[in-house]
Amino acid sequence: MPAPRHNLPQESLRLISNCPLCNTAYNPNSARILEERDDAHLLHIQCRRCESSIVALIVMGGVGVSSIGLITDLSSDDVLQFKQGRPVSVDDVLDLYRAVSSEDALGNLFK
Repeated sequence: MPAPRHNLPQESLRLISNCPLCNTAYNPNSARILEERDDAHLLHIQCRRCESSIVALIVMGGVGVSSIGLITDLSSDDVLQFKQGRPVSVDDVLDLYRAVSSEDALGNLFK
């Protein structure tokens, strides 16, 4: 499916123009915009060579364009699914900590 075209200026895509793993140039038309709010865009782009992906937040402000990216193996659909999920609570973190801190942590995972 072709990526939807939105109000994302080309200069913002220059910040994420190459794959951080293999340095292959991204095709800007393959970037999928997952969400837009005011001057911020959440996008997903996959490298055609090594098939790694990045999820990036592009923010256009008064002093220019900035971005933060995360290398991932998630598809754009996976990102949207997790984005819609419930937040991780403090109790979730404590439960995980207790599970991996026990003497039989590996055995507990397979019960």
